[in-house]
Amino acid sequence: MSLKTRPEILRYSAFTTDPAGGNPAGVVLDAAALDDAAMLATAAEVGYSETAFVTAADHAARRFRLRYFSPLAEVAFCGHATVATAVALAERIGPGALVFDTPVGEITLDTSAQPGGSVTATLTSVPTRSRPASDEEVNVSLAALHWSPEDLDPALPPHVAFAGNEHLVLAVATRERLAALDYDFEDLAEVMHRHGWTTLQLVWRETQELFHARDPFPIGGVVEDPATGAAAAAFGGYLRALGALPPSGAFTIHQGEDLGRPSLLRVVASTTDPRVRVSGHAVAIAGAGESTGEEEA
Repeated sequence: MSLKTRPEILRYSAFTTDPAGGNPAGVVLDAAALDDAAMLATAAEVGYSETAFVTAADHAARRFRLRYFSPLAEVAFCGHATVATAVALAERIGPGALVFDTPVGEITLDTSAQPGGSVTATLTSVPTRSRPASDEEVNVSLAALHWSPEDLDPALPPHVAFAGNEHLVLAVATRERLAALDYDFEDLAEVMHRHGWTTLQLVWRETQELFHARDPFPIGGVVEDPATGAAAAAFGGYLRALGALPPSGAFTIHQGEDLGRPSLLRVVASTTDPRVRVSGHAVAIAGAGESTGEEEA
């Protein structure tokens, strides 16, 4: 049997221009030959919260099929890995519009080159939705977080928000409460599995146009995401449902600060479009490209 080389793994950090910041994602641009087990094993080997796999490509139409895996399981949608993949493609086939077919539906993207050579990507989410969280959902989550109801901001009530995945949104009253995150990993993972949530979107509102967020991700085998594009889109839908969007519909989320990996997510939502736009840079992590394994017979 002839030797063949497995596809290359790229590593990008999303929602930053600094490889030491943002949220790292694995990107495999040629995963057509990989089955589910191989993709899961690759994601586990990479060890990031998610790795994106391009399983079909039409370069002329700039249309690609993507799947996403955490180290533990397939994930229906991942915003930061989507941005990372879009930037990786734009660097190879040129900036412009892209279309990604994902397990949650069609995701459109705009990519553009910035002064200095960096590339930014804007994803447009699937239609969002948001509903009030039940008392049971809130109480078990607070217990796993070691928080109390008094820690929450009464002006931003708990919701379960969706933009491809479901996220429990809990807004806290102080930045100090957000910074002091020390949750029970196994308990929160069990709660999230039971309710079908991908992350918790824990936020503090500094101003109407500036939020700080942290996103525990124990069901993916990761304590916390430094940047979460899917949750940012869901949060835009949440603010729209509450009538709490700023007049422009645009706001910024700072995430990853408490992990030493600062991230910047720019979000735009409107009252007339159920979708939400999330923008950010992504940058290659130097020296991180490699094959998914040794050559094999």
